[in-house]
Amino acid sequence: MSLALIGFLTIVIMLTLIMTKKLQTLLALIIVPIIGCLVAGQGSQLGTFITEGLQNIAPTGVMFIFAILFFGVMSDAGTFDPIVKGILKVVGKDPVKICIGTFLLAAIVHLDGSGAVTFLIAIPALLPLYQKLGMKATTLATLVALGAGVMNMLPWGGPTIRAITAMKSDINGVFIPMLIPMAVGFIVILVMAVFLGKSEKKRLGETLNDIDLDELDQEETPEDVALKRPKLFVVNLILIVLAVFVMLKSILPPAAVFMIGTALALIINYPDMKIQKERVDAHAKAALMMASMLFAAGSFIGIMQGSGMLTAIAQTIVTFIPASLGGFIPILVGILGVPLSLVFDPDSYYYGVLPVLSQAVDMMGGDPLSVARASIAGQMTLGFPISPLTGATFLLTGLAGIDLAEHQRKTLPLAWGASIVIVIVAAITGAIAF
Repeated sequence: MSLALIGFLTIVIMLTLIMTKKLQTLLALIIVPIIGCLVAGQGSQLGTFITEGLQNIAPTGVMFIFAILFFGVMSDAGTFDPIVKGILKVVGKDPVKICIGTFLLAAIVHLDGSGAVTFLIAIPALLPLYQKLGMKATTLATLVALGAGVMNMLPWGGPTIRAITAMKSDINGVFIPMLIPMAVGFIVILVMAVFLGKSEKKRLGETLNDIDLDELDQEETPEDVALKRPKLFVVNLILIVLAVFVMLKSILPPAAVFMIGTALALIINYPDMKIQKERVDAHAKAALMMASMLFAAGSFIGIMQGSGMLTAIAQTIVTFIPASLGGFIPILVGILGVPLSLVFDPDSYYYGVLPVLSQAVDMMGGDPLSVARASIAGQMTLGFPISPLTGATFLLTGLAGIDLAEHQRKTLPLAWGASIVIVIVAAITGAIAF
């Protein structure tokens, strides 16, 4: 059995088990690639592959653990309460306005190009609002994913940077021709947000009328109220803004930011050591569960990359493309960009597959840059927040408290649809030639 076939089956089986809920996501991420590695006859290097994968994901894992603790403590202290109430005053109880606001917030925050930072800011800020109104956490995750995904097309986003580097081109060659298609995609997702909001509004129905925005605090227990620190709201808000600023400016790595932030948050809000321990214990379960998911994903990625399975899949796909389809390669790449995000990590695709495909198009007399432009329409842009090959996906689902399979089922069709619209507009404007 070829290495490419083993790799393809490994990914398909793992995704099938996860999406059909035949196996818990954590177990599927660990067991399936290990079996694939053994079948490929590389069992002797299994430990090395896993270790390398864990080393790559370790900073994200540490960041996630302390981010959960940091935002958990901030939530306990009531820091987000005035923010939620402020949003409620603007959007009221209208799910349509809330969904539009969610998408716009995610898109604005993702101007820095970091999926992890976007999810860490948008989800904790909006989740309490969704919970109080009875809106689905999956809707929140989908809108944040779509907002981050479309903005990941920006020149400083990971996929576009890789595409420019791999093609030895520049922003004018790869990104600028995609500006109009990206803008249309943005509008399409905005319309999707409206429909998601209407769907939530219809589902909630009369229950929205029963919610009194002035009496939301009554849902809190006496224990919750005792933990509130309203007098420290400004201090806590400054701490959050400072943490985000330090991350955006790359003054310190995110893991260090949240380690320091957690320590300061506990000392400032809960000087008593007993309460500090209680607050850490209260959020430790969630932190441990999602960190274990991230490390399992790191193991999966390490095995798939280290064994050469991803590279073999890329080479096989290129080999099997008929010459007669050469002129349609850019269009095919664009249309398949989102689902291909489930198969290829960004490095494997942009540094392994893209150069080969673009060279094939060039030899057939086409524009090789068309392949790069088509790629950023979906491959690890709109596709990255649903891919198990990126740690940020598990960060998103973990913060929202939802299952990966739930998230993929709801978000993949919408992300894919928006991506296809972008490709069609790019073909019409000539950004993607065929």
